[in-house]
Amino acid sequence: MRWVLVVGVGLLGCGGGSSAETFTLGDVQVDVSGEGALRVQTAGRAVFSTSASPLARSFDATTDFAWGFFRFRRRNESEAAFRFQEATSDGTSATLSYEGDAGALSVTVTPSAESTDIVFAYDGPEALDSLALPLTCDADASFLGFGAQYELTNQRGEVFDLWVREQGVGRRGGPAWTVSGDRHHSYFPVPYFMDARGYGLVVDSDERTLVDLCATDPEIAWVEVENVRELRLRVLHGPTPRDVVRQLGDQYGRPEQPAEWAWGPWIGIQGGQDVVLAEADALEAADVPYTALWAQDWVGRQDITETFIDIVYHWVVDETLYPDLRGLVDELHRRDKHFLGYINPFVIEEREHFAPMQDAGLLIQSPEGGSYVFPTFKGDSSLPDLTNPDSAAFVRDFMVSMLDDFDMDGWMADFGETLPPDAILSSGASAREEHNRYPLRWQTLNHELLRERRGNDYATFSRSGWLGSQGTAQIVWLGDQEADFEVFDGLPTVVPALINLGLSGVPYVTHDIAGYSGGPSTKELFLRWTELGAFTPVMRTHEGLQALNNWSWNRDDETIAHFRRFGRIHEALLPEITAAAEEAARSSLPIVRHLLLAYPNDPNVIDLDDQYMFGDDLLVAPVLTEENAREVYLPEGEWFHVFTGERFEGGQTLTVDAPIGTPPVFSLGRDRADLRAIE
Repeated sequence: MRWVLVVGVGLLGCGGGSSAETFTLGDVQVDVSGEGALRVQTAGRAVFSTSASPLARSFDATTDFAWGFFRFRRRNESEAAFRFQEATSDGTSATLSYEGDAGALSVTVTPSAESTDIVFAYDGPEALDSLALPLTCDADASFLGFGAQYELTNQRGEVFDLWVREQGVGRRGGPAWTVSGDRHHSYFPVPYFMDARGYGLVVDSDERTLVDLCATDPEIAWVEVENVRELRLRVLHGPTPRDVVRQLGDQYGRPEQPAEWAWGPWIGIQGGQDVVLAEADALEAADVPYTALWAQDWVGRQDITETFIDIVYHWVVDETLYPDLRGLVDELHRRDKHFLGYINPFVIEEREHFAPMQDAGLLIQSPEGGSYVFPTFKGDSSLPDLTNPDSAAFVRDFMVSMLDDFDMDGWMADFGETLPPDAILSSGASAREEHNRYPLRWQTLNHELLRERRGNDYATFSRSGWLGSQGTAQIVWLGDQEADFEVFDGLPTVVPALINLGLSGVPYVTHDIAGYSGGPSTKELFLRWTELGAFTPVMRTHEGLQALNNWSWNRDDETIAHFRRFGRIHEALLPEITAAAEEAARSSLPIVRHLLLAYPNDPNVIDLDDQYMFGDDLLVAPVLTEENAREVYLPEGEWFHVFTGERFEGGQTLTVDAPIGTPPVFSLGRDRADLRAIE
């Protein structure tokens, strides 16, 4: 058993007791109560406050790992408060001193122009099992962001942890933890949130982070970080939600803008060289706009069942399916189209990369000795030790081949969630700490090579991430949704995840039309998902696991016409998408925007998670159910229904008829007859 530091953070108002000390540090005022509660104010606004002193928690912990899923269990848990001793200041920072049963804790508060760093340093014989902070939670507190969260945008009232992992199938929780996941499991969690009043908090740590957002105690939002010796919090001052997103990007990076062709549409296709060329011919014959074909099965395919088809995990071309891949890519380039491939970091034991990497010591190592091998759905596998430059270089050589030998324009950089926390790494770093950083290392390996070789004329899309991925990933897709209308893991989960990623500093996003797992997808699902896809940055299809049975763009004449029309609408929006992408490259302002970013003074928008602003002027309320109407909130202003031309005054909630082909999309201040006329 070790001690864990638990900090309850209150972002609103100062908790308990009269102020014992007040320090003015430039534009920031730091108040410390007699009980050791802390409040930070700037321009008269409280941007951070705790209701009491931090807690140290101790427990016996076990971690189960299988198939990219993780189960954390704690037993014999106890906690002890740190006792406040004194507060001092040197004029540039303030320091709070605490004593605890297992050691001393010092808290240093250092403000700058747009943020304040709060560093908790523990002096004891061992790291704390966890540090828990009780943040003040008042009636108006809200908690938006946290990366790819799939059900809500405001997470108030929720309890969950932040740890990179497989999201699960169905997202309903339950005993089958190696398959199902739960509602907050995410490939791309971010230990950060924004309060709608215009400030944010970053937990600048790679350790597992847990939050209890006014659920157990309605007056406290607990933020807890495990395995702590030193913990840095970064308070983003705002003062507007847009400022918070920009400040997040200033601190943790933002992606470079891709080439204009990368805004799609992209068509997923597999089946081999002849099938890919036939798809290009069919798209052109049907006059369907597209800029890229992406074929994940260039590495080969593996039929799981008669209807479920997946791919082989390795990094070389399947010459049976693609006997002249370079010729195929050259032909697409002659047509002014682009080719995207696929890669992931798994090193499957039975494939050709395993033995040479094992012999050279390039794989992650097991605590028992030898290469760390774990089961995947494609067989026993290991991972490259990306803390080892030789291992990264080995993988990079195969990526170089994808560019030099086949002239690919980019690829899906899949996975990155599965580093076992007990692995041994060549750098000597703790795999527990490296687990959440593995996606950053994987994305950096892909992104830097492509940028070095192609400038910005490429596209790479990934699904896993953590704090810092804002600057290492280029385009992020949401992962494997179910091919259905289910609220747990189907089409309805796409919109909250897009919005939350945008609030978390990830502006370039995409998703699979019409889902990946489960299925088969229906015609209605495909048509509705297509409507949503037209109003997202990259409009992109995926055949899904049931590629032979899922509905596709060319299944019948009605679907072809529908997909062509919305592809043309997306194409017509490219100047607006490109302008928004340029802004995102400067300020991190996302293209898919929570309404809060446009209407920060409207309290009605805070909890909206099923509609969004697409750029500056379009409000998109996609139909996410098997119905032909939906409720829409229109903020203040003059709004025109894009597909009917009807005019509405804002400041109201209304129910809008929405037959297929007429999704509720509204234009601010002007009629978009140009979009309505597209056939």
